[in-house]
Amino acid sequence: MHEKERHRIILSAVQEKPVVTVQEMVELTDSSEATIRRDIAALHVQKRLRRVRGGAEAISPPQFIGLAGRPFSVNETLNAAQKRAIAREAVNLCADGEPIIINGGTTTFQMVHFLTGRRMPIFTNSFPIAEHLLKHSKNTVMLSGGTIYREQNIILSPFDNDVTRNFYARRMFMGAQGLGPLGLMEGDPLLIQAEQKLIDQADELVVLVDSSKFRMRSSLILCGLSRIATVITDDGIEDREAKMLETAGVALVVARKQSSDREESSLQA
Repeated sequence: MHEKERHRIILSAVQEKPVVTVQEMVELTDSSEATIRRDIAALHVQKRLRRVRGGAEAISPPQFIGLAGRPFSVNETLNAAQKRAIAREAVNLCADGEPIIINGGTTTFQMVHFLTGRRMPIFTNSFPIAEHLLKHSKNTVMLSGGTIYREQNIILSPFDNDVTRNFYARRMFMGAQGLGPLGLMEGDPLLIQAEQKLIDQADELVVLVDSSKFRMRSSLILCGLSRIATVITDDGIEDREAKMLETAGVALVVARKQSSDREESSLQA
């Protein structure tokens, strides 16, 4: 990741919570601790943030606390071809007329390109997913209510009395920050709370993760492997990771990139 992009992520992070630790920035940027400390020092000298023991804080404290995690615009550029292939396989599981839930995320967002010719009720908490489907498809789209988190392009509500409880879905499609033996992992308590409500409304949970997510961890567990029906990932998955899913009784679909995906990936590189 380029220095300019790291600085953008770091500055965004300190505007979303009072203090961001060095370790949190390491995870957000996939950089070394030494690199992050240099970035903090440089931004401190430029008076764009304030260096504190073990991390950094904003010069002007945030008025609104955001979500932990990388911005949507950054995640969208990572493993783009793999995400598109994964999304194609996810839509192949859908049938016209079948209600589905699509949780916000950059991998699930790629599903919109393959849903344009479908006709089904779709519930989502993602503003860009809803916007694209409204413009480019005839699907019935329902949005959750709540606060729009600009960086992640997601709508979340901490309240139980929202429209989530009134929608039933055959399947829910979602991504995650990480996937391991303990299950799906996320990085923010509000995400956990909102996503657990959505999961309760679906018969089957289908998880869309590129293979790098098997090597990522978080301190927050969303749900165990037993709740997951299917995992769709790319061919970078390792044998031990596939074995982990098989042992837990989770179906595995490995998405293969098509020529158009490879061409798109080379253009972005």
